[in-house]
Amino acid sequence: MQRRDFCLGMLGAGLMFKSAAQAADNWPTRAVRVIVPYPAGGGPDIMMRQFGPALAATLGQPLVVENKVGAGGVLAAQYAAHATADGYTALLGSNSHLIQKILQPKLKFDPINDFAPVTLIGTSPSVLVVSATSPYQTVQDLISALRAAPGKMNYGSGGIGSAAHLGGATFVSLLKADAKHIPFKGSVEIPLSLFRGDTEFAFTIAGTAIPQVKGGKLRALAVTSSQPVAELPGVPTLQSVLNSDLAVQEFWFGFWFPLDTPKPAINTLYGATVKALKDDKVRREFEAGGISVAHSASPQAHAEFIRSEYRKWVDIIKLAGVTAG
Repeated sequence: MQRRDFCLGMLGAGLMFKSAAQAADNWPTRAVRVIVPYPAGGGPDIMMRQFGPALAATLGQPLVVENKVGAGGVLAAQYAAHATADGYTALLGSNSHLIQKILQPKLKFDPINDFAPVTLIGTSPSVLVVSATSPYQTVQDLISALRAAPGKMNYGSGGIGSAAHLGGATFVSLLKADAKHIPFKGSVEIPLSLFRGDTEFAFTIAGTAIPQVKGGKLRALAVTSSQPVAELPGVPTLQSVLNSDLAVQEFWFGFWFPLDTPKPAINTLYGATVKALKDDKVRREFEAGGISVAHSASPQAHAEFIRSEYRKWVDIIKLAGVTAG
């Protein structure tokens, strides 16, 4: 190679590097896509669409919500993990992704090592629900029925390893009872199964359960948070009923970028998210859906939180005896 060609090549590479660095510093310059692993109309999807306008305003660019549903969030996570790490594709990550990886170690994504965590957005308990026409008025009524009819009652979920599945399996395990798990293709099918009588009870995320309870279609018997939920007055915590900390299972959501996403994009999305979460309208909408607004102290803190949650869910899965098969 001639010296002149070599110098021009080095100059070109330098200009390309400078251009990429400037693009990262100016992030975002176009719409940002958020991959939501849940069906349209479900609690997490509603939350993201409520939050979207406020976050778009703080970012100064549109926010596009894209639903990629299937395999308990696995399809969305695999897609996002292998997306271009330029800051324009983010995943609405959750503890469901940790659970699925624990259950299926060979999955083609790693929630710990394939993503650059940004921040939490919110947390939400599950709600133990039955149909409004069910004979079970209290959680004690349901417990008595489970013990009187071992193996004859069903509970539904949005899939193996979902929050609804882990909630039901933990509940049954702590009672030393027996009930059949019925996995559906998505969480939005759970209320329908209760209405039809295909299942007797379920652990539905609060954002989905609360509107159905207020609408008179479902009855709430308990919540999996450590404290009662304001939108469900008089409904006890499952922890207080079963006297076990393992009954406390809160679902959480956060933004994850693909690994190697430029730090300016991570830090900008973190700051914009924290600012948008302070919006009173956002807070009211979240709380109406049983979601508590939350954000991490930093992207690094969110990464440590994810690692600690991974260890916790390993213990819960062992207790409940849940397997992928």
